[in-house]
Amino acid sequence: MKQLSAAELKAWLDDPSRAPPLLIDVREPWEFDVVRIPGAKLIPLRAIPARYLELQRDAETVIVCHHGARSYQVGMFLESQGFTHIINLYGGMAAWSRDVDPAAPTY
Repeated sequence: MKQLSAAELKAWLDDPSRAPPLLIDVREPWEFDVVRIPGAKLIPLRAIPARYLELQRDAETVIVCHHGARSYQVGMFLESQGFTHIINLYGGMAAWSRDVDPAAPTY
């Protein structure tokens, strides 16, 4: 599975020549309420097995969590289900807050 740093994701989101990825945040709703990447869709980890069919198998999809572990697990699951363009946000929202948006709340 491909890994992407927070800075690389920010550059991608800011590049008008590239279609933005689908951002799936697999944290808990309370975490999503604290801080999120604009445009991210919340599907908590526990809901992924019941809801993964809502996602396009061939869409460039970045999976986000707090530190990158839950998102990696979800990415592995999605790849096992035939998804072909899954990317894990390495370091998760903690890296986003540290490297991209220092004003973003941390927890």
